[in-house]
Amino acid sequence: MLITALFALLLLAGCTSTSSAPSQNATAAPTAAAAGSNQSLVIATTTSLYDTGLLTYLQPKFEEQYNTKLLITSQGTGKAIEIAKRGDADVLLVHSPSQELAFMKDGYGLNRRSFASNYFEIVGPENDPAGIANMTPEKAFTTLITRGSNSTPNVYFVSRGDGSGTHSAEKNIWSKAGYNYTNTVEKSGSWYLEAGQGMGATLQMANEKGAYTLTDEGTYLAYKSNLTLVPLVNRGNSLLNIYSVMAVYNDKQPVEKIQMANNFINFLISNQTQADIGNFGVAQYGKSLFIPMSVSVPNATAGWVGDYTTLATAVSPAPAAAATTAAASP
Repeated sequence: MLITALFALLLLAGCTSTSSAPSQNATAAPTAAAAGSNQSLVIATTTSLYDTGLLTYLQPKFEEQYNTKLLITSQGTGKAIEIAKRGDADVLLVHSPSQELAFMKDGYGLNRRSFASNYFEIVGPENDPAGIANMTPEKAFTTLITRGSNSTPNVYFVSRGDGSGTHSAEKNIWSKAGYNYTNTVEKSGSWYLEAGQGMGATLQMANEKGAYTLTDEGTYLAYKSNLTLVPLVNRGNSLLNIYSVMAVYNDKQPVEKIQMANNFINFLISNQTQADIGNFGVAQYGKSLFIPMSVSVPNATAGWVGDYTTLATAVSPAPAAAATTAAASP
């Protein structure tokens, strides 16, 4: 009986000590860091910003400063915009001004800010079987479709074909060159291939095929060591590539999320981050992969470059201006 009683006391003591720790933890006041540890922002972005490593480089800087976790999904611009329109992202970070302006006009975004730029370039085999080196982008595309359609040996072009910002830029060049993309270019023969993938994968596909492709300069530099493709055309207004960020807005988006999105926007256009963007890639590639707005603001089509100095503060669209006749007395 004595042994039984001692065993029961031991069991009771064990249960008491085990339950006391959670009780103490539950009543302890959380630290400031712990209180904000559940904060997160979903970023829908283009593959070029992810493939180059820029977001990976900036992510810990933002997370430490704002105690907010970034959850990044990398897609072509078209798909990133679809995600944002569905309300499945808090921030849109892309490089297709015409699509961005439509996104804003349709009421899906707030506080669009441009934060960096670089240039697209046409890369291809070093022996350049189509002979496009140093042409204008439009002349190069005209030469490619002419020679590709005529089955000139080894002339192939790999398109992103995914509705991305790069794909949009490609279609813009075709249009400026006088071609209807849907009816003429896509139907022009086996020389024209669509990858349907991100920029890095498209570069690798073009490299394996010995084909030409349109790429942003940053992603090309990031993949250059694994490619035999070389830049052949890198001058021309239609090659300008502008990156912008905006908060996602809809009637279900909490104000707190929009304010957090504004923090990220303001982080990107801050003096420190602009300097970080300007330094990114210099040590490894001998030049920055992106040009921050603090260094150079590109001369572009009206509206393509968004505000790059004003802090993002709006949490809802500006009210429509009242009609001037509404206040008029009969």
